[in-house]
Amino acid sequence: MYEGAVQDLIDELGRLPGVGPKSAQRIAFHLLAADPADVRRLVVALTEVKDKVRFCSICGNVTEEEQCKICRDPRRDEGVICVVEEPKDVVAIEKTREFRGRYHVLGGAISPIEGVGPEDLRIRELMQRLADSAVTELILATDPNLEGEATATYLARLVKPLELRVTRLASGLPVGGDLEYADEVTLGRAFEGRRLLDV
Repeated sequence: MYEGAVQDLIDELGRLPGVGPKSAQRIAFHLLAADPADVRRLVVALTEVKDKVRFCSICGNVTEEEQCKICRDPRRDEGVICVVEEPKDVVAIEKTREFRGRYHVLGGAISPIEGVGPEDLRIRELMQRLADSAVTELILATDPNLEGEATATYLARLVKPLELRVTRLASGLPVGGDLEYADEVTLGRAFEGRRLLDV
């Protein structure tokens, strides 16, 4: 549609996840109209993240050092590992300030449709960690969708011989939600995960 560099920019932006053709075009024209100093800061930030950021050698979280700050923290409980799909899931859990253990980032979820099998994830590394440490509980915090459930089931079966306590994050109705808008699966999970009310 456009010529040269403008179309190249739109095409590259359109390759980003969640950015469709219209959004790519809006971002491209925003950058064209932006102050050159702002664009330079963006270029520097993109370059630095590619040059400096890597994945933690222990858990697979993002870090600028060999190990992430969570793995380096001696106050974290080494006996509990929370398995998540992506580094962004670590951030979401950390925001709750409820979990004081360690993490293991798989790098995705099992998805036969997308050609992602167990060998494409960091499952070997997880099994090595479990063999080398005194882990007593494995929390499976994969997404509550088809791929996340398949991954959690696969991991639960895989670690069963290790006789660990394997738990799954509870799922169900969101706070402030209405029953009439809940789908059947969510409502079913809410019933399965109900708990005793102490009054």
